[in-house]
Amino acid sequence: MNKRLLNGLLGALVLLPLLLSGCGDSASEEDGQTSKIGVLLVNHGSHSKGWRDMLVDVEHSVRDRIMSDGQIADVRTAFMEYTEPSISTQMRAFDEAGFDEVIVVPLFLTVSSHSLDDIPTILGMKADPRVMAKLAEEKVELYRPKARVTLTPMLDFSSLLKKNLLRRSQELAGETADTGVVLVAYGDARYNQQWEALVGDIGRYLKLKAGIDTVAYAWCGHLVDYSPEPTLRAIQQVLDLEDRAAVLPVLVAVDPAFQGDIIGAAVEQSPDSSRVLYAGDAILPDPGLNDWVVEIVRKTLNGGA
Repeated sequence: MNKRLLNGLLGALVLLPLLLSGCGDSASEEDGQTSKIGVLLVNHGSHSKGWRDMLVDVEHSVRDRIMSDGQIADVRTAFMEYTEPSISTQMRAFDEAGFDEVIVVPLFLTVSSHSLDDIPTILGMKADPRVMAKLAEEKVELYRPKARVTLTPMLDFSSLLKKNLLRRSQELAGETADTGVVLVAYGDARYNQQWEALVGDIGRYLKLKAGIDTVAYAWCGHLVDYSPEPTLRAIQQVLDLEDRAAVLPVLVAVDPAFQGDIIGAAVEQSPDSSRVLYAGDAILPDPGLNDWVVEIVRKTLNGGA
């Protein structure tokens, strides 16, 4: 079976129970009364205020469109860890305001321990003792809401990421002849196969659409102890074959710890740094991502996500 198809089926099978499960009473219309529905945009969180602001900007950009037809009563943002408002804080606020249902949109790239283990556990949709102990150690509050919860797919559900990286590669490199690309993503040990499929799919798209012959990949997160070395090696792999290397973070937002201390450090440490192109950017801001959030909420409302 095609590897990408296999990964897609795996993600769908893992996600399906979360989409079908919920907490509290059903949000369907009963006795002629319309359910009060909210939307919660969930992201990882960061110590960096600039990073957090980029995610809050998504909420500000989509709020009016999501609420325009009157089906959604409120849109909020929650950070999984490091800072408030947390997922538990926002879900408690929805309960206190009498919401019947909350559509949770994880602004994560693809399947990971966070999206498939941590978030459902925080929301009371899973009860894995190992995950619960880890979250308790990290002082992440768990909260089982009264409102019914529906989890949507993640960002790799559409062509959004591929189009984003294509645009950014062309903006950074201009003429892509004799230029290779280094894609740097966070990575995930447990779901490494899915992450490899994600960056591999993006790389094939860049080769097809931009005529980029050489694409290398590197992880920059916990999987590699937040070391710049994997990125540095990937840069050298590209420079061995091409005149220039365009380094593109496959990260949702800009965090100095990643775009600066890890990826930026690898660029600076390259013996051929004059041949390396790097903007220190991220997937956000992207109007296409905002459009996707609006679309996935509408599809979920209509039972089609």
